[in-house]
Amino acid sequence: MNCKTFQTELPELILNPAAASNVAARAHMLTCAPCENEYISLVETMSMMDAWEAPEPSPYFDQKLGVLLREEQNAPRLGFFARLRDHVLFNTGRQFRPAVAGALALVLMLGGGGYAGFQNLNNHPAAPQVSATVQDLQILDNNQQVIQQMDQLLQDEDSGDDANAPS
Repeated sequence: MNCKTFQTELPELILNPAAASNVAARAHMLTCAPCENEYISLVETMSMMDAWEAPEPSPYFDQKLGVLLREEQNAPRLGFFARLRDHVLFNTGRQFRPAVAGALALVLMLGGGGYAGFQNLNNHPAAPQVSATVQDLQILDNNQQVIQQMDQLLQDEDSGDDANAPS
């Protein structure tokens, strides 16, 4: 038996020391000083817990409790907003944690995305402004090239037709 297995057997050894299944745990405890120290510590703790006695409540406990209950029953009912305020102020907030975590993630994504987009706008240089005259000349130049290509195609078709024509 190793120490890890002994740790799993330790509650059974403490609660039922005479059980036959504890033979291996007792043998390991005799050979391993840290495990024996832990066993002794837990046995001492359990014996202290057995010796402890709960204090007796005061003789007026029942009467005080009854008075507090009657006061609470006779108190006016709180309105919706007062109950909501008390719920928010005095609650542990466990049911709000997923909603708050989701809202925070959404804010971080939107904020990060907005910041990244803003940075991209600032980092890219603006396209150089081309005047209308230059744009018109570029269009005409492109048109001239297309016209030359069309002329070449028409000339090629005409010369090909002459070669295939019957004589």
